[in-house]
Amino acid sequence: MPATIADCERLQTEWNVATALAGGGSAWEDEGLAWAWQPHSDHLMLNFPTSIDAAAAQRGVEFAREHGARIIGAWLSTDVDASPLEAVGFDRGWEPWWMAAGLDLVADGDDPRVSLSADVPEYGPGGQRLLSLTRSEPCSAWHAVARVEGQFAGRAWSLMAGEVAGIYDMDVWPAFQRQGLGRALLRSVCAAARAGGATRAVLNATPDGERLYSAEGFVRLGAGITYWHHLEG
Repeated sequence: MPATIADCERLQTEWNVATALAGGGSAWEDEGLAWAWQPHSDHLMLNFPTSIDAAAAQRGVEFAREHGARIIGAWLSTDVDASPLEAVGFDRGWEPWWMAAGLDLVADGDDPRVSLSADVPEYGPGGQRLLSLTRSEPCSAWHAVARVEGQFAGRAWSLMAGEVAGIYDMDVWPAFQRQGLGRALLRSVCAAARAGGATRAVLNATPDGERLYSAEGFVRLGAGITYWHHLEG
């Protein structure tokens, strides 16, 4: 069965909640608003409400301020009225371009510069806590690292829920871009998820990233909406 936008939203929620809990945070619901507090990154995330209660949105902002959050992010479907968020200080942000692929279409990773890793000395305490996700039993999360001549050059994650895996935090540092590392990272975390039992993968792409993902078998399903409230200062 092909993956859907609903799968994309479900897996993004799984990621937001899993990283919140692994990083020492929390997740809760308030009047239909599902929040995930991520202290490792000082982010509070609102995950795909079907409608937005203005008072509950304001309580989320107050929680963020009380806990020293820098940013509140809201992930929305395109048919949700976001005006209650705008009323409490959110601005519309970038559009997630939801994409999906059957994992049988994504090639195996065989680049020696990329490996699965649960030990990244360069990470601070927050990043180290997130790596605990890779040690769950049965394993449902994988983290790949790219290194070039010993230098940390990029990373990617996959997280599986059921037979669908989400791909997250695909990033190659600027000095190492255009060397095939993004493709190698993607293949590595997809192969790990496939070996773990996933049959499909989903992700959200930027316009630049879409070119890479399309070349690896991913198909664009549609777009979402994000809103952001920056609390610095």
